[in-house]
Amino acid sequence: MKIAFYATKPYDRIWFEPLAREYGFSIHFIELPCNEDTVFLAKGYDAICIFVNDRVNAKMIDELYNMNVKAILLRSAGFNHVDIKAAEDKIAVLRVPSYSPEAVAEYAAGLLLSVNRCIHKAYYRTRDFNMSIHGFIGTDLSNKTAGVIGTGKIGQAMIRILEGFGMNVLAYDPYPVEGLGVEYVSLEELFKQSDAITLHCPLTKETKHIINKKSIKMMKDGVYLVNTSRGSLIDSEDLLDGLIEGKFGGVGLDVYEEEEGIFYEDRSTVIVEDEVLARLMTFPNVLITSHMGFFTKEAMEAIAIETLENAYALENGLPLLNKVV
Repeated sequence: MKIAFYATKPYDRIWFEPLAREYGFSIHFIELPCNEDTVFLAKGYDAICIFVNDRVNAKMIDELYNMNVKAILLRSAGFNHVDIKAAEDKIAVLRVPSYSPEAVAEYAAGLLLSVNRCIHKAYYRTRDFNMSIHGFIGTDLSNKTAGVIGTGKIGQAMIRILEGFGMNVLAYDPYPVEGLGVEYVSLEELFKQSDAITLHCPLTKETKHIINKKSIKMMKDGVYLVNTSRGSLIDSEDLLDGLIEGKFGGVGLDVYEEEEGIFYEDRSTVIVEDEVLARLMTFPNVLITSHMGFFTKEAMEAIAIETLENAYALENGLPLLNKVV
């Protein structure tokens, strides 16, 4: 199988190159993202492999189909960046449903701890030998209430961590997990009762902007909000308004709804034109990182293995267990 591998970073090669040799696959690594301007590079390949900030729309699906591309291999669990309906009966879309739930959950917990205890700010202050702790006061998480939105594998891992902190956990998911041992409540109840809210749900029509002006108004003053899932779960402008009004104790974001072309890239020498993102960066109680919650050795290895296992199944006519339908 010949695979066109888009949006390649140096760390992708570390994991995919040796595994591709084991499977007997030929991978062409392309640094450019996959979009309407670069889809032609897939000509002559059996499959393309894309990441979360690549975009494959209906027009591109038709182009890929006409080029005899048989599969879109996702290096992610999420699939909102591909027009799944357009791909139906034309191209198989294969995802990585689980690589390391603990990696993302642990990172989300790290963001919560950092914005609560001002760890990111303390680091910069003490580097200048300013050892004053004034302004860094936090709050105990023990005996507080945490709201977890989405109780898939990552959400479940996060629940275990939060319970380890001694927090009372409330959960919301339209498809509750039986036997999980957590209290499921309505979204409204979760917003009203939680001292900290963490998002672990996929991006769908129902969840887009689940955090908005109305839901923010329901939340407690001083609430902590963490998002390591998808940026568009939060209406960024409404979040900005909430921060200006002093609603949040702290916000930790590993994702952003307009991150394409910014996250995973070095933009340190150019002016970022996204005014909302630039404004969010100015708040002392906001910590933004570049969609790296998944980024552990264990997760990267698992992503590479599962992605190429998907390709192997397709090539050998095996059941496509990870096909998105």
